[in-house]
Amino acid sequence: MRDGLLIGIHVIACVQFSFAVYYDYTQVSIPTHVLKTQGAYGGKFKYLTFWDGIIQAIFFFICMLNDWFGTNAVSPKKPPFIRRLKDYVHAVYSFPLAMFVGITFWSIMLVDRELVFPKVLDAYFPWWLNHLMHTMIMVSILIETFSAPRKYPRRSEGLLGLSIFMLIYLIWLHVIYAKSGIWVYPVIDVLSLPLRIAFFAFLLLLSTMLYFLGETLDNIVWGNKYTKQQKSYAKSK
Repeated sequence: MRDGLLIGIHVIACVQFSFAVYYDYTQVSIPTHVLKTQGAYGGKFKYLTFWDGIIQAIFFFICMLNDWFGTNAVSPKKPPFIRRLKDYVHAVYSFPLAMFVGITFWSIMLVDRELVFPKVLDAYFPWWLNHLMHTMIMVSILIETFSAPRKYPRRSEGLLGLSIFMLIYLIWLHVIYAKSGIWVYPVIDVLSLPLRIAFFAFLLLLSTMLYFLGETLDNIVWGNKYTKQQKSYAKSK
């Protein structure tokens, strides 16, 4: 029963994010006179939201493969590769990036939506797609966190993987600016250089804090079960 529910959760999440990325890429077209960043170098791949949508679709596809060919046991003695891959992607990319995109987007929206998602875009970017890309990413990954166990990598390895990803995207933002003279996000454009540096540093710090949040939630939900399972394995040897 539980395995069937997990498969259903993973299939729905994979389909919804795959469709969101596909629809955004093929159907959403915003004129450059409405949003000048649309004509900037990088296409849809300018936006972290688009990257995150792809990552979530891939992650939940990996979850489906694990449901079929791996294991969802609390603490398997010899986890197969697909289970180890699922655990790593969840810890390092899927959870922190989903929460990062959702929290930063809605926080800025509450302060001044013109800095992140101008009202004029409502005519071109459907409300349901907005919630798939900025709300359901958080909902889905939290459901996954509470529904299936995982083994977190060593903290140094996990933080290194996340930091490399965030630095790559930060460099990508500057490449886009160098190519087109346009900052992808309007909020960056209104900041002075010192504030811009502080803003980027804060975002890197936030992503690190969200990694710790995911690890903490996982320990609260599954930590004791892992410990008991491992002790029972040790006694049986």
